[in-house]
Amino acid sequence: MQKRRLGNSDLDITALGIGAWAMGGGDWKFAWGPQNDADSVAAIHAALDLGMNWVDTAPVYGLGHAEEVVGRAVKDLAAKPLLFTKCARVWNEQREIGRSLKRESVFRECEASLRRLQVEAIDLYQIHWPEPDEDLEEGWDACARLKEQGKVRWIGVSNFSVPQLERVSKVAPVTSLQPPYNLLVRGIEREQLPWCQTHGAGVLAYSPMRSGLLTGKMTKERIAAMPEDDHRQRVPDFQEPRLSRNLEFVELLRGIGAKHGCSPGEVAIAWTLKNPAITAAIVGMRSAAQAKGVAGAAALALTSEDLAAIEGFDLPA
Repeated sequence: MQKRRLGNSDLDITALGIGAWAMGGGDWKFAWGPQNDADSVAAIHAALDLGMNWVDTAPVYGLGHAEEVVGRAVKDLAAKPLLFTKCARVWNEQREIGRSLKRESVFRECEASLRRLQVEAIDLYQIHWPEPDEDLEEGWDACARLKEQGKVRWIGVSNFSVPQLERVSKVAPVTSLQPPYNLLVRGIEREQLPWCQTHGAGVLAYSPMRSGLLTGKMTKERIAAMPEDDHRQRVPDFQEPRLSRNLEFVELLRGIGAKHGCSPGEVAIAWTLKNPAITAAIVGMRSAAQAKGVAGAAALALTSEDLAAIEGFDLPA
């Protein structure tokens, strides 16, 4: 699988990376419903066998659980993948999620992530959300200190605006930005992507299949039957009046994919990767079958006719 250099780092990463959000399992605010840990481990191993070389996770995914699963999955591998995780989301014994960018909180989070991942250093450490705003520089400086200490190799950010990128870049260089980017969510094209290109920051696009909506597997019935703790039920793209039109769009992607021997989801990911500002896409997966079902996106070259058909579809505003 093709590799690309991530921003100002020495990390050569594959165009597709393993997303571990859903691997956190259920019973937390932004869950995807129940998840079998053995299936998560199998998904990671299958994706690595297919050539992917990095995993992106976060402490808040399952309130520590996703990091633990990732740590178990890679512990005994001869060739370990690069591991990316985050900070700035904390929780209490009541499983209530809070926000913190205080220096000591960031240090504590990093130590906990190192333990759960069972590694001595994290390859990319990212501020998950730029909140609280008043502590942004303090949190970023803490990340820079962790890099100096060798506990993390490179530092990046997630869900940042350009003014926030400007603020932290005065403290320490930004290796990467992790924003949502897909056919239905394109807001970063106006400001964040040009900023990253100008400043040499890599971009790790998350949710390239819009949380599964563009995979070709989603139906109104499946969405209606989602577990109560699946946060996607609260997302407008999964609700009417947007849902019906989005599913019609997926059928267009299905037709394009059929010409290339690919799934709608692979078409959606390939569209994301065609943007020259995008370094790689984080692809969420919950089973070995799902890992195998997205791998073709890395090599899929959409034609001008494909792109014209995509852009000609009238999506919900």
